[in-house]
Amino acid sequence: MNKSSTSSAIGRARGPRGFSGPVEKAKDRKGTLKRIWQYMEKQKVAMVASVIFVIISTLLNLLVPYMIGVIIDQYIIPKDMNGTLRFLVILAIVYVAASIFTWLQTFLMVRVSLKTIRILRQDLFNKFQTLSLRFFDKRTHGDLMSRVTNDIESLNNALSQSVIQIISSILMVSGVTIAMFLLNWMLAIVSLLVIPLIMFTTKKVIKYSSSNFIKRQRDLGELNGFIEEAISGNEVITIFGQEEKTFTKFSIVNERLRHSAMAADTVSGFLGPINNFINNLGLVLIIAVGAVMTVQDMATVGIIAAFVTYSRQFFRPINQLSSLFNTFQSAIAGAERVFEIMDETPDLTDKENAIEVDSFRGDVTFTNVNFAYEKGKPILKDISFEAKAGEKIALVGPTGSGKTTIINLLMRFYDIDSGEIKIDERSIKDYQISKLREKIGIVLQDTFLFSGTIMENIRYGRLEATDEEVIAAAKMASAHRFIKHLPERYETLITSGGSSLSQGQRQLLAIARAILADSDILILDEATSSIDTRTEIEIQQGLNRLSEGRTSFVIAHRLKTIENADRILVINQGELIESGTHEELLKQQGFYAELYESQFNI
Repeated sequence: MNKSSTSSAIGRARGPRGFSGPVEKAKDRKGTLKRIWQYMEKQKVAMVASVIFVIISTLLNLLVPYMIGVIIDQYIIPKDMNGTLRFLVILAIVYVAASIFTWLQTFLMVRVSLKTIRILRQDLFNKFQTLSLRFFDKRTHGDLMSRVTNDIESLNNALSQSVIQIISSILMVSGVTIAMFLLNWMLAIVSLLVIPLIMFTTKKVIKYSSSNFIKRQRDLGELNGFIEEAISGNEVITIFGQEEKTFTKFSIVNERLRHSAMAADTVSGFLGPINNFINNLGLVLIIAVGAVMTVQDMATVGIIAAFVTYSRQFFRPINQLSSLFNTFQSAIAGAERVFEIMDETPDLTDKENAIEVDSFRGDVTFTNVNFAYEKGKPILKDISFEAKAGEKIALVGPTGSGKTTIINLLMRFYDIDSGEIKIDERSIKDYQISKLREKIGIVLQDTFLFSGTIMENIRYGRLEATDEEVIAAAKMASAHRFIKHLPERYETLITSGGSSLSQGQRQLLAIARAILADSDILILDEATSSIDTRTEIEIQQGLNRLSEGRTSFVIAHRLKTIENADRILVINQGELIESGTHEELLKQQGFYAELYESQFNI
């Protein structure tokens, strides 16, 4: 199918594909972490406060094993009950204080994470607004949604739960090491013997699981894309009886995600049990060596008890670091996918000193315009025409001939490959893109309505419009006729996409939007293709009034709707083959005449 037939200003309607995904780029962990930090450093005060609380809670926790040793040696063994109770109260106070500071550090880091993620998500969404349709043509909506939601949420979990834990774990390991050497250097060395083994196993597991985590994120985005398109195209799937085939495709994509997730989680799942075994091995060594040293009066029972507690404090953060690294594999993979979008260079940008146009007269000129969505597959070939201000220009031709593409180029949804497009004798590249589109009203054949009231959806054409202006626009578009019969009239809620309304009603609302916008140039893309004859006549009358004094372009397969056009441009296979009024083209007995006769002389 020719791409021009499927592309529109709001993207193309597609059936479920499920087999395309983003290309995996070379991983740059250091670069990704640096960029994450650039977002986090904006919360320096909260992070410094959180680190201070980490230090305090770590010092308090380091006191606990030492105090346990003191209680055993100085109070329990001598059977001093009062001293034991007194020390236990102090120990309880230390535990409570440590818990409070731990909660404070967690609370602050959650705030840091949420603010960081909010800014990152905002930047990503803003980036989407700068990208052209060419970017969205190459990606599924579900994959992009996955990057905004799943990937960013994965990073949020890592930042809120992991960053402060890493700092805490490093401080705890350092503090415990110092404390153990101060208590007994021989037992300290015994405790550290298993560290190289833990580091070796952690490094190996992370190495093997890294690629699986990235593949899992990619497959998750692909699955989301399939589901989003399957739900959007559910009606088409049902009409053509493709439920079983769609389910089969879904099963394949779902199985692919299960396989990659299983590979990632299975490999990373080895880390905990392996390190627990190594930890227990270290604990056995401490107890065995400590028992010998106690018998030989080289250590007390209290010191051995303190070392057992210190060893658990030592190995717990070691295990946490291993687990945190696994969490970060998923978070970094997600962050890479987010930054991949952030690094996209918009192919449509305003030139320096672009004109902030207030209004157009409406003179439009295409000169030797050539365009292709994909290299080597031209859609428009050497298109040239001129529309004077106030003229009504009709574009007709077979499906896929390039009519909608002409509109896409006029709106500058894409840039042309060669030639020139001018409005009011200036290249459209001279104007600010936002102002250019603001001055061109458009009614698409695929009307999209947002969740909200009918009033809000019509007002989307001009947000500052009053209720009276909205109602007036609806009346001119003949939408008021069905709106007044709705339960809540203009306050009636509609779902996203407007599925609760008929296609004809959705088009009427789209026309009301365009009327409300009161743009200098009007584009109607199959605007009346789903409207009954009576409504069509009323709409044509309203559009004729709307078109007075402004340039308008109309795309319609029903040639009856454009008989009064000032000029009809006949497009076929990307070429402008005929041009003239309705009567002139009929006299030529060419392609247009054949189309006309095929519709009215059946």
